[in-house]
Amino acid sequence: MYQLINELPIENYKDGDFIFREGDPGNSMYVVMTGELQIVLAAGSTDEMFLRTCGPGEYVGEMSLIMPKGKRTASVRASKDSRLWVMDRDKFNECLQRWPLLAYSMVSIMSERLDSSNESAFHDLVAKNQALQKAYDELKEAQDQLIEKERLERELQVAADIQLSILPDVLPDTEEFSFGARILPARQVGGDFYDVFELKDHRIGILIGDVADKGVPSALFMARAHALIMAEADIGVTPAEVMNLVNTHITRLQKSTQFVTVLYGILDLKTREFSYARAGHEPPLIMHADGSVERMPHSPGMAIGLWEPVTLDEKMIKLTSGDTLILYTDGMTDCRDPKGEAFGLERIKRTLSELPKQNAQHICNTLLETLQGYQDGSKQDDDVTLVAVKAK
Repeated sequence: MYQLINELPIENYKDGDFIFREGDPGNSMYVVMTGELQIVLAAGSTDEMFLRTCGPGEYVGEMSLIMPKGKRTASVRASKDSRLWVMDRDKFNECLQRWPLLAYSMVSIMSERLDSSNESAFHDLVAKNQALQKAYDELKEAQDQLIEKERLERELQVAADIQLSILPDVLPDTEEFSFGARILPARQVGGDFYDVFELKDHRIGILIGDVADKGVPSALFMARAHALIMAEADIGVTPAEVMNLVNTHITRLQKSTQFVTVLYGILDLKTREFSYARAGHEPPLIMHADGSVERMPHSPGMAIGLWEPVTLDEKMIKLTSGDTLILYTDGMTDCRDPKGEAFGLERIKRTLSELPKQNAQHICNTLLETLQGYQDGSKQDDDVTLVAVKAK
């Protein structure tokens, strides 16, 4: 046996060198003199699987000498600098003839290796099946979430359409006054609302409100508040009486912490007087024909839906030719630029001072466009609503 070993040539391999690759034709086997070898399947691919290592005295490559087609069944590479004895096919056959018991020993070792390879392949298959099942479950969950998201988006769109249907399609246009309005929700649905509607005896009802919340809850509360105000306004009572009645209804029915700021007024087309009740809402602005802008004097008031009785700010103003009344929600003043600076009341006044000759709708459009330019892509945090009344 020692004589045979001395007859075998020696080859040297560096760490990382391949002795042979899976699928190569095989004409020799290798016995490790020094170093260490790794046996792997699918070497160099994402599916590479490590089978085992071979150290001094162990051999690799015998399968290609035994298998009929003589193909390598796995790849072998050096994991350390290694010296290997090389036994070609002729020497291998000579060994089996001279030492038959060597064949039994090799068969025993090959059986052990086969069992080990089968077990490793089984565990690898189980692991891959588990990973595949996990990926499938995650994909199914993502698909369910996508379906749910699409359902919610459809429902939100329906809610947005319903909310828009609450707002007036067309604003009145009289010989004495023109009207304009714009609304820009921060989300698909919001809590702001407005209305301009005809009352009996040559009067116009003007309404603006802001629910102290966002999204679907505020939209539902907004619909309730708007419906209650419109119902009470049709009776023909004063703005303050309407606000008190609505507050009574909401506080009696209210089962949440939501509330709404409201300004509701009645414009008399004959006397040009605008009488209003303000329930915690932003005081209106008056732009005169010369471009000067002033904020209406105001006294304390509180939002509707907090408690009974409600404290209201009641005022009356007479609009002369060229005057413009501007109602707005606090989303206008609180809107911020990318640096975090609020748009503010003074910026509204400066913008208005350049628009004294424009009609009511153009004034609303310009204010909103100026605001959007000020945002410069910043996220809108609150709904914005504008209503303008221009005395002709």
